[in-house]
Amino acid sequence: MKVYLKQPIEAEQFDGSSDLFMKYDMIDIGTMCEERHSPEIYMSGINKKVSVGDWIITDNFNHHTLMTDKEFQQQYAELPVIPKNVAGYIVTGHGLNDLISIGGEIYRAMIQAVVYGYQKGDIGDWIINHSDMFARAWLDGYTVKADK
Repeated sequence: MKVYLKQPIEAEQFDGSSDLFMKYDMIDIGTMCEERHSPEIYMSGINKKVSVGDWIITDNFNHHTLMTDKEFQQQYAELPVIPKNVAGYIVTGHGLNDLISIGGEIYRAMIQAVVYGYQKGDIGDWIINHSDMFARAWLDGYTVKADK
């Protein structure tokens, strides 16, 4: 059996707002039927009822899939949010991948912070105190923390 990696997706949680209702071309069939008093919202092209809290997944081809919050939480994790200087360090490290394997480069980045020392507040300090997040950002991708 082969195992495959899921590609990054964009996801937006439906909050019942008219903005998302319009953006995803939804229809409310509850208002179209006189005997129904509660909304029954469906997304164009998906024969599934949309509820507040559901996730709308958009793939690379701009196709939409609908998931309940429980399904989404089981299958996806939000990308880690890292400081800008750490993101620069990762970009530089990935540039060296032609010379050193990915595993070796992560190891080198983390060990350098310990062996060569680090000062409180510098990149090495952040890497040591957030090692799991650093590894996830290196391998899976990340978002950069917004400047205040």
